Amino acid sequence: MDRRSFFKKAGTAGAGAVAATALATPAIAQENPKIAWRMTSSFPKSLDTIYGGAEDISKHVAAATDGNFTIQPFAAGEIVPGLQAVDAVAAGTVEAAHTTSYYFVGKDPAYAFGTAIPFGLNSRLTNAWFYEGNGNKLMNEFYATQGMYALPAGNTGAQMGGWFRKEINTLDDLKGVKMRIAGLAGRIMEKVGVIPQQIAGGDIYPALEKGTIDAAEFVGPYDDLKLGFHKVAKYYYYPGWWEGGPTVHAFFNLDKWSNLPKHYQAALTDACAFANTNMLAKYDMKNPTALKQLVAEGATLRPFSQEIMEASFQAAMGIYGEISANNQYFKKIYEDQTAFKRDAYLWMQLSEYTFDTFMMIQQRAGKL
Repeated sequence: MDRRSFFKKAGTAGAGAVAATALATPAIAQENPKIAWRMTSSFPKSLDTIYGGAEDISKHVAAATDGNFTIQPFAAGEIVPGLQAVDAVAAGTVEAAHTTSYYFVGKDPAYAFGTAIPFGLNSRLTNAWFYEGNGNKLMNEFYATQGMYALPAGNTGAQMGGWFRKEINTLDDLKGVKMRIAGLAGRIMEKVGVIPQQIAGGDIYPALEKGTIDAAEFVGPYDDLKLGFHKVAKYYYYPGWWEGGPTVHAFFNLDKWSNLPKHYQAALTDACAFANTNMLAKYDMKNPTALKQLVAEGATLRPFSQEIMEASFQAAMGIYGEISANNQYFKKIYEDQTAFKRDAYLWMQLSEYTFDTFMMIQQRAGKL
């Protein structure tokens, strides 16, 4: 072989490769555009577990896109107040929000299903309904009417029933109690005599301390300990029947979401799924220790009486019927979730409930 001919051909090929690379670079840039979003949270940074969901989303999206798609989280109040998060997303003030859907039931009761409805689903069944049932599909049909798209991005697990300044043993004890409580639970509690108050998480402690409110629910032991509620209200009730498996959502401006490259949408979807799982794992790990500390520092645990539970359940059923009669989205979503719940709890009572009950008996007997 002619060595000069060989190197000449190789040089030509090399030049072609360089040219091909030069041509490919703009195409790659177009496929992976630099996009920077802002995500406003409804939670303060001090609540590291629930606020941390927004941070998880940010980190995972950046890692999955080599830093080309970034989402910067902001705590409640840094851009807009916590209870205005979805308004900012719908208006395009920010591209995204990390918040609980039920904060916005005043706009439409259907928002409640994004988080939890009283006497709804536990966390495991909530995820099943969203991911494998019709939950995500139905909620995004509704959110689209609000100019948004949303994905589950956190779950706290079943919550506590809140902090009370006095013991609540009967329905009469609830009459006139001013309680911070969000979502449809406020309407239900109103039916049994409570005066509901909608207050953002960071404002609850001063309201309790000053006596502006008599009771408050928020999340559970880990967050409640951080916020110091046991210092201003002694009695800690359970369960939070209004939030059996409450979901925190990531909301996106619908136009901004629709215009993302498909692989960026996939990266964001995966990041939200991680945040959803990770938040629940953190709470399940941290709540037991926090609960023991709360009791050691003077909190008194009390269960809601059967009388209160039954009256609240009946009030809830009545309210769902009233809303369904006038709200097509609420009716459609409620009927779908109820059908799922009916069969899901049939299965759960055979598997999870029986196993968990046995293991809890062993724990109480000191065998674990």
